[in-house]
Amino acid sequence: MMSQAPRIPRSRDNDYSEEIAAERRDFVTRQTGQALPHIGHYNQPVEQLSGNIENFFGVAQMPLGLAGPMRVNGEHADGDFYVPMATTEGTLVASYSRGMKLLNACGGVTTTVVEKYMQRSPVFSFADSRQSREFGAWVIARFEAIKKAAEATTSIGKLSHIEQYQIARLRYLRFNYTTGDAAGQNMVGKATLAACEWIQDNYPAPYSWTLSGNIDTDKKHSQMNLMHSRGTRVVAEATIPNATLQQMMGVSTRTLYRQRQISNVGAMLSHAANNGAHAANGIAAVFIATGQDEANVAESHAGLVYTELMDNDDYYWSITLPSLIVATYGGGTGLGTQREALEMLGCYGQGKAVKLAEIIAATVLAGDISLSSAILAGDWVSSHDRLGRNRP
Repeated sequence: MMSQAPRIPRSRDNDYSEEIAAERRDFVTRQTGQALPHIGHYNQPVEQLSGNIENFFGVAQMPLGLAGPMRVNGEHADGDFYVPMATTEGTLVASYSRGMKLLNACGGVTTTVVEKYMQRSPVFSFADSRQSREFGAWVIARFEAIKKAAEATTSIGKLSHIEQYQIARLRYLRFNYTTGDAAGQNMVGKATLAACEWIQDNYPAPYSWTLSGNIDTDKKHSQMNLMHSRGTRVVAEATIPNATLQQMMGVSTRTLYRQRQISNVGAMLSHAANNGAHAANGIAAVFIATGQDEANVAESHAGLVYTELMDNDDYYWSITLPSLIVATYGGGTGLGTQREALEMLGCYGQGKAVKLAEIIAATVLAGDISLSSAILAGDWVSSHDRLGRNRP
């Protein structure tokens, strides 16, 4: 039996106006009895939201905290940065600022962008596995023609390479693109569709295909993205003197290193996507502040912490984020508050995506150091009790 509930109001003439937004708020109040004074209070021009939201009726406001300063010694982000973080978790901004203060005392964070790709992964099905294998060889031989067809759909995206994986009579192709300063999921979907249509017009044997065989693992963590990079693969690293760590965090590097071994085993035991402390906290907070696609936290939070206890008891600490998906152009980055946050960082517009990736990676390292030290020093629970309880 179909639902008899009334439909959400829409306008055929202009669904992005103050009038239709107000009509939807009134509709919610009539249906639920709930007035919406906060949801309906905003200064975002509604007419600018086409392409960002459907059935707009208001905003979900989150507090913005400022962490920093943080010294980043990157190839793209070089200097001191104040990082906007959107969160409702008390102690979070304070903890990240604490880690940044320690890293500043150690000379800052060195950041390195290794590579940056975005994928789409069509799958092709044949009569048998030998035909599937032959198709793979055909694709390799015609890469340049496939590349030309894909790139005809975009002025920014460039097809770098195609990975191939065969299972039974299925041939999975993973198209890898560079996408400039856009995250690029839609861009590469359109480009790959054009490439598949070119293959369909030119491959002589019969087969069937679909545009996604799910090994691009869009909005999902996967081992494949950990190995092959979806988004930006970026490294943040620092060397922390034992005396500085003890003075500022109340824990020695040897104690910290021993705990690192225990944490590594725990991450292995639980099959965690990250063997660090809490990368998702920092990534999500900066993502929301700067207009990123928040669902990409599922992929972006994956990480590999590697540390060394040096002969002089200094502590080398690094985190590699292999699939950090960020944009500084398009999507939600052009909205009012999100653009302001990006402008604060000098990261709005073209040529800035890798800079933002370096800043976020450095932020993640600061948060991991702060939380790991707090757990060992006994500050974890007490700081949450002091700063993280919103009592009425």
